[in-house]
Amino acid sequence: MTKQSVLGRITTLIRANVNSILDSAEDPQKMIDQLIRDYSNNIADAEAAIAETIGNLRLLEQDYQEDVRTAEEWGRKAIAASAKADEMRAMGDAVDADKFDNLAKVALQRQIAAEGEARTAQPTIASQQEVTAKLKDGLSGMKEKLKQLQSKRAELVARAKTAEAQNRVADAVKSIDVLDPTSDLGRFEEKIRRQEALALGKQEIAASTLDSQFNELVEIEAVTEVEARLAALKAGGRQQAIGQ
Repeated sequence: MTKQSVLGRITTLIRANVNSILDSAEDPQKMIDQLIRDYSNNIADAEAAIAETIGNLRLLEQDYQEDVRTAEEWGRKAIAASAKADEMRAMGDAVDADKFDNLAKVALQRQIAAEGEARTAQPTIASQQEVTAKLKDGLSGMKEKLKQLQSKRAELVARAKTAEAQNRVADAVKSIDVLDPTSDLGRFEEKIRRQEALALGKQEIAASTLDSQFNELVEIEAVTEVEARLAALKAGGRQQAIGQ
């Protein structure tokens, strides 16, 4: 995987609107689990690619430092050879002086070549450093997004459990309403009232019957007294009139 594709995928994932994705999902919990797996896999891929990119950058930096050291070393050799040539020439040894000047020229050529390689590497190193910094920032963003996803999952699970509990309570309340025990109590109370009314009716009937019996007894006594007085009159016994 190239650094460009890694950076592109990181940018896409960071910009992804998690809430929008979850809102459009039929099963948000399954969707967020899938997103967590995708992010975890992409983070692992990104870490491997970034590690490779950083490794290549470090090699470029090492090569650059080596070119700088080489240029400096050839510069010192050129100075030493030139100084030796001047010394030989001062001593009247033109042949050795020319030889050391030639050595100084060779050293300067090597120095120029090393400096050229170092200059050529600088833009590449700067570009790689910029890309590496973006990849690191992107990786940090992905890890932060993963934390958000994990936190969102925990929130969804808690909300799902709460909703499930609320639904169970609602179903229980609904079943209580359907089977309303107070209606059974009402019917039972009505039955008792009817029985009580029946008892009252029977008591009234019984009382009425007893009154009639007493009335019959009074009527019998009255008839008996009338007949007794009639018999007395017939016998001429006026002394037994009323009041005696």
